Amino acid sequence: MTMDLIGTRRALHGVAELVFAGPQHRRSGSIRLGVVQGGFATVTEPRLRVVGSELVAGERVIPLNGTSCRELGAAVEAEVGPPEGLYGDGSGVDPDEVLDVDAEAAEHLAQCFVRGDEALRRLAPGSEPVLWPEHFDVAIVLDEVNYGVSPGDAYLSEPYAYVGPYRPRLGVFWNAPFGAARPLRLLPGTTAVHAFFAEGRDRAVGDPVREP
Repeated sequence: MTMDLIGTRRALHGVAELVFAGPQHRRSGSIRLGVVQGGFATVTEPRLRVVGSELVAGERVIPLNGTSCRELGAAVEAEVGPPEGLYGDGSGVDPDEVLDVDAEAAEHLAQCFVRGDEALRRLAPGSEPVLWPEHFDVAIVLDEVNYGVSPGDAYLSEPYAYVGPYRPRLGVFWNAPFGAARPLRLLPGTTAVHAFFAEGRDRAVGDPVREP
C-alpha cells in the first residue's frame, strides 16, 4: 500500500494551524511552531506536540486519524481556529473535517522536517528555525534570503528544500518561481540538504539579480 503523503500533509497542516498556532496566538501572540523529534510542537502555551500520528498533551496521547480539529481542541481545552487576520493562505481544513492521517506518511514527513531543521541549524548556528502554520514549512531568513523545507504544496507535491531570495537571481541554480527548489528524495541526509542551502547562500551573493 502506498502511503498517503498528500492527505496526511493536509491533515497535519490543519492540526498545526487550527489546534496549535491559532490557540497559541490567542494566548501568547505568537504563531511560531517548532520541529521536534517525530513531529512538531507549540513553543509556548498550550504545550502540545504531534509525534507521528498522535497528539500529545502532557500525559494524554490522542490518535489523529479519524478525529477532527474541533474534537482535538475540546480534548486539550484549546480554542480551535486559525490565527486571525495574519495571512491569507493556510491549510484549508475545516475544524469539523475528519482527519485522514496515515502513520507511515506522518513519520516520513516528520523525518523531512527534522532533516530540514538540522540542516538549517548547521547553516546558521544559533538560529532557531520556525515551523510556520501558513505554508507548513520549517524555515529561517538570512540576509534577505529564505531557506527552508516544505512537506509539499501546490508548487511541488512532494517534500522539498528551497532557497528563496527576496530579490530573484539569474542562473541555472534558480529553477523555481521563488528561487531554487530540490526534492528531498534527491538530497539524501542532512548533509546533502545543508550543501544545497550553502550553495544557495553562495549563489545568492554571486549571481546577478533578475530585474523585473
